[in-house]
Amino acid sequence: MKKLDVLAVILLIIGGLNWGLVGLFRIDLVAAIFGMKFGEKSIFSAAVYVLVGLAALYLAVAWKIIQRRWDYEALTTRAH
Repeated sequence: MKKLDVLAVILLIIGGLNWGLVGLFRIDLVAAIFGMKFGEKSIFSAAVYVLVGLAALYLAVAWKIIQRRWDYEALTTRAH
């Protein structure tokens, strides 16, 4: 599960950076990566947006569980 947590955080960082670029410079990095202009959408960019949304939902719902899991793993790692 820790790998899923890290993947979700990476996806949220990608989404956050993309929104920052959209807000500041009107640049859609996800669209640009797939060779499209601002506002255009393809199945691939839509998939990225859906994954970012799912990552946000996962982290919002599981935040307390993730914190406890990471705290427990940190404690058990230090004990050995």
